[in-house]
Amino acid sequence: MIAKYVYYFGKSGTEGSKEMRSLLGGKGANLAEMTSIGLPVPAGFTITTEVCGLYYKNEKKLPEGLMTEVAAGLTRLETEMGMSFGSAQDPLLVSVRSGAAASMPGMMDTILNLGLNDETVEALIKKTGNERFGRDAYRRFMQMFGDVVLGIPHADFETALEFVKHKKGVRLDTELDARDLKEVIEEYKKVYKKNGKEFPTKPMDQLIAAITAVFGSWNSERAIIYRRLNDIRGLLGTAVNVQSMVFGNMGDSSGTGVAFTRNPSTGENLFYGEYLMNAQGEDVVAGIRTPLTIDTLAKQNPEVYKQLLEIRTILESHYKDMQDIEFTIQEGKLYMLQCRNGKRTAAAAVKIAVDMVTEGLIDEKTAIMRVEPKSLDQLLHKTLDPKAKKSAILLTKGLPASPGAAVGKIVFNAEEAAVETDKGEKVILVRVETSPEDIEGMNAAVGIMTARGGMTSHAAVVARGMGKCCVAGCSEIVVDYREQLLSVAGKKFKQGDYITLDGSTGEVFEGKLPVVDPELSGDFATIMEWADKYRKIGVRANADIPRDALVAVKFGAEGIGLCRTEHMFFEGERIKYMREMILADTLEEREKALAQLLPYQKSDFVGLFEAMGEKPVIIRLLDPPLHEFVPQKEAEIKEISDETGVAYESVLTKIASLHEFNPMLGHRGCRLGITYPEITAMQTRAIVEAACEVTKKIGKQVHAKIMVPLVGKVEELKNQKVIIEKVTDEVLKEQNMKDLHISIGTMIEVPRGALTADEVAREAEFFSFGTNDLTQMTCGFSRDDAGKFLKEYVEKGIYERDPFEAIDQSGVGLLMEIALEKGKKTRPDLEVGICGEHGGEPSSVEFCHRIHLNYVSCSPYRVPIARLAAAQAALREEVK
Repeated sequence: MIAKYVYYFGKSGTEGSKEMRSLLGGKGANLAEMTSIGLPVPAGFTITTEVCGLYYKNEKKLPEGLMTEVAAGLTRLETEMGMSFGSAQDPLLVSVRSGAAASMPGMMDTILNLGLNDETVEALIKKTGNERFGRDAYRRFMQMFGDVVLGIPHADFETALEFVKHKKGVRLDTELDARDLKEVIEEYKKVYKKNGKEFPTKPMDQLIAAITAVFGSWNSERAIIYRRLNDIRGLLGTAVNVQSMVFGNMGDSSGTGVAFTRNPSTGENLFYGEYLMNAQGEDVVAGIRTPLTIDTLAKQNPEVYKQLLEIRTILESHYKDMQDIEFTIQEGKLYMLQCRNGKRTAAAAVKIAVDMVTEGLIDEKTAIMRVEPKSLDQLLHKTLDPKAKKSAILLTKGLPASPGAAVGKIVFNAEEAAVETDKGEKVILVRVETSPEDIEGMNAAVGIMTARGGMTSHAAVVARGMGKCCVAGCSEIVVDYREQLLSVAGKKFKQGDYITLDGSTGEVFEGKLPVVDPELSGDFATIMEWADKYRKIGVRANADIPRDALVAVKFGAEGIGLCRTEHMFFEGERIKYMREMILADTLEEREKALAQLLPYQKSDFVGLFEAMGEKPVIIRLLDPPLHEFVPQKEAEIKEISDETGVAYESVLTKIASLHEFNPMLGHRGCRLGITYPEITAMQTRAIVEAACEVTKKIGKQVHAKIMVPLVGKVEELKNQKVIIEKVTDEVLKEQNMKDLHISIGTMIEVPRGALTADEVAREAEFFSFGTNDLTQMTCGFSRDDAGKFLKEYVEKGIYERDPFEAIDQSGVGLLMEIALEKGKKTRPDLEVGICGEHGGEPSSVEFCHRIHLNYVSCSPYRVPIARLAAAQAALREEVK
């Protein structure tokens, strides 16, 4: 069967549909679909994503037979439109746009008004009787073609345009008349010549070059970065959509706009968008002119506005999701150029999903699948303290383009944003307007502020997709890149100065404002309730102190999957006693210091058990090497010597003795407990005494579980288990609580422990995969140092994702499956979970669901993410 490369859509017949997204790309599939349901769509054809794949496979050459099909598509288009491509009498002009299966707004290239040259522009002027429009269309095409296809710097065209505007004494492009625009065209010809490029005069040559350029943009740096940041994988490439032009720049009765069927920031069920009269689409999304809100169109052109509202209803009913649409009005007639599922904030995603269930458009299961688990991170972050806002210095107010709070240092370019973020700084990227080249800096920044652009500008759309706070269209600010200065409200701010953004109101404040914790309520709570109804795997939290445990419960945690006891030793007097224990030379001295620590440990555990009630609490015994508790600076060492009464030289000698070449593989975890059984004994006593106290207090049994870390050989667990059971029995006898069961288990984080899990399970009542260390030891990466090169590994495809970010399923995951199978063989009722930070990463949660773990455990603020990811994993399994 001969491959088909081109699919037509128009009144004479439509060959595609919305189901053909992977082949036609999202834009092509939806253009075909809108045409099929009778919406006013300019006719055209789509070149498939398969051609893009072949283009790269054939060393960037278009496949044989493609242009024959393109020519046939053009002939059909000419017949339908009653015009001829390249004609000097009645020229057909086309747009050439990208469109991958996954939405990538602004990341790939578009060329409008293709087919114009010195002859066809005169024919266009004669036909329309509008010289200004014809010259404007021509200069736009020259600029786009030069920039996108030939790589001429965009700034060169802007400089030429500004030269003519300055000469005329005007500020806006729309203030230039036909004669001025003719001069702009001549200046643009000089730009081509200056850059050693030749403007192609034959329309077919223009079309071939434009198609090739769109395919080329698939692997542009910004597109690659966008796919990496949004975890878009496995696509063949982009489709190319060739479509007959309609013109929004034919005068005051023409215009162009971008709209959403609901508010993409809040999810409110109101038509939301912007438009410009006498403009083309790029003018709106590029933020070059600040557009009008869509409701203004109701006054300016009631008939078109009414038609848009009708189309809004049709599209939502048809696609059953919020749609992002692009439209053009040509001399009062409306045309639809695009529709796609709209990018939205997490708050909007949740509200839209819940509302659409209420409206009967979708069911609960569909609603759960509509919310991206990672995006919930936006709702779990802090917002500005309303009390502090009252006394804060308001600098300006722009458009609330993407909600949330951002407090950070000003930076003026994307590169600086990335550099400062790598240093651990929080930065706000301040730009006149953003462009696709700023994508990495936008990702690095905590917030984005622009001087120009509206709610559908590049900055706004990309920020919403990333979940970044964004305030756009701050028309009162002046951004001076050369001097690295932001001027606003009579004040000047340099790079490194702090400002605060409120993306929910559009307000910008001077300095740093405090923030407040989020609440899980309203629609958010509803979607979580639905998720809990369908998920099959439990969700617990990693929490070391009562405050974190309470946050975890608030966010729906069903227990504590990991309490790291070492974190409790660093506060106040505790570190002093911990150091005394480390510096002690005899068992008696160590026990004396540990006795001082016991009340602190017990108090912490009491708080955790009270916070969790009957929910399970897994407490890991001391894990890190002892050197982490002793100082390295001379002044601090002298202070320890004075506090403990141990000679300075002796302290130095002890610290030196603790040095290890590779401490992550050294004297830590159960190895410490084997060397110093008194540490295990003290921690066990603190846990069991706390469990007894809280059980008596609340009148219900707490569910305490003691986890022995770093077990690679069953004999290590046996050794520690003897101590734990002995102390447990003593305490239960002392407290007259013989019925209280304390579970004993281990953390599977050493590959040998996973491979001999059948032996380990004879002694362990539960397993918890410590995937951070299991990844480290399986892959041979140091998690502290691998960041220097893992990014390159991911970029080069050696690893699909950073294995410390998402479980390496074919390596680390295989060890987990082996351990699970072997462990269950020995002990069928073995409880198995995961407590590494992978427990809050959606693809890892899905893997844990698939291999039938009992639960995942993650940081408190990732609990809702894990709950939703677990529900989606269960629902995806249903479909299979």
